[in-house]
Amino acid sequence: MSEFSSRALLERLIGFATASRDSNLELIGFIRDYLAGLGVPCELFHNPEGTKANLFATIGPQDVGGVVLSGHTDVVPVDGQAWTLPPFALTERDGRLYGRGTADMKGFIASVLAAVPAFLAQPLRLPVHLAFSFDEEVGCLGVRSMLAALAQRPHKPRLCLIGEPTELKPVLGHKGKLAMRCEVHGAACHSAYAPYGVNAIEYAAKLIGKLGDIGEALAQPEHHDARFDPPFSTVQTGVINGGRALNIVPEECVFDFEVRALPGFEAQAVADQLQTYAEAELLPRMRKVNTGSAIHLKPLSAYPGLATPADSEAARLVALLSGSDAFGTVAFGTEGGLFDQAGIPTVVCGPGSMDQGHKPDEFVSVEQLQGCDAMLLRLVEYLRRG
Repeated sequence: MSEFSSRALLERLIGFATASRDSNLELIGFIRDYLAGLGVPCELFHNPEGTKANLFATIGPQDVGGVVLSGHTDVVPVDGQAWTLPPFALTERDGRLYGRGTADMKGFIASVLAAVPAFLAQPLRLPVHLAFSFDEEVGCLGVRSMLAALAQRPHKPRLCLIGEPTELKPVLGHKGKLAMRCEVHGAACHSAYAPYGVNAIEYAAKLIGKLGDIGEALAQPEHHDARFDPPFSTVQTGVINGGRALNIVPEECVFDFEVRALPGFEAQAVADQLQTYAEAELLPRMRKVNTGSAIHLKPLSAYPGLATPADSEAARLVALLSGSDAFGTVAFGTEGGLFDQAGIPTVVCGPGSMDQGHKPDEFVSVEQLQGCDAMLLRLVEYLRRG
């Protein structure tokens, strides 16, 4: 097996345990050294702590915009999952390659790196840019510094292909996301005198109920977009903490909620509606009992949705590369909305399926990886012809 094959490179990439809570610098160093060995320089964009980095490299002419191949290097943790195979060592069985990140999305990165010699072997009329990010899994946080730097350059990339797992089917859209934390501050007292306290859990429950009402309103048919599944913007509460003992009226309660928003729907409107309800309905009642009561909403993360037109240059390119113009959407988010927001039209197409992502014994099939290799060779020809 060639050291440049996608299979061999994926084996190396899986060996780096790059959960979002950990550094990705060893993996980035491996990619940097691999590219340097092929004569390709790259740039690193570090986080403020210097513990993580994005990597950006260009192959081909520097004076014209080209095509970005984008992937994130972080993976979700394996804690508490019932893996039957080692998550950070590649295992091949029955035509499947197992390991954390094989589908989401080191398989794509491996194919991109394996294609570098083919890109170098051709006189490219348009460049190919490699953009590998950190902290995608925790809110598409890391890529923003790299996009900010690209925005200052005279020749911005003209298109972006994000290789999230779509079974190599062309995807033009996904929902955006807003994640929020709500902190409810009440007043504690002995539960025998409950009316003299402000029960933070009970008021949090009212807020969560209001979110449910908002979600039900968004699910009405007039708000549907049939391109998506589910076909409407969703609201859900995922984490809640509060209370210390049953005989104490709880003083604090904190819960986290998210909005998965259709393109064109402003997710912040949900948080604004909840804030209005808190100020008009709940806080006056809480402060009648204790003037120090409060409700605070704090953003955790957010990224925009993606809705690339089917008649765009980006859509035509992904149709050419994938061999299909049966464009679809995905329920999960990507960095695509941020690239698009930066003025770089974006599509999503990559090997594997998100049905395997984030699960124990995650895998990508050998067939899908080989299909991605073939797709990137078609990109070489596209960039050679211009």
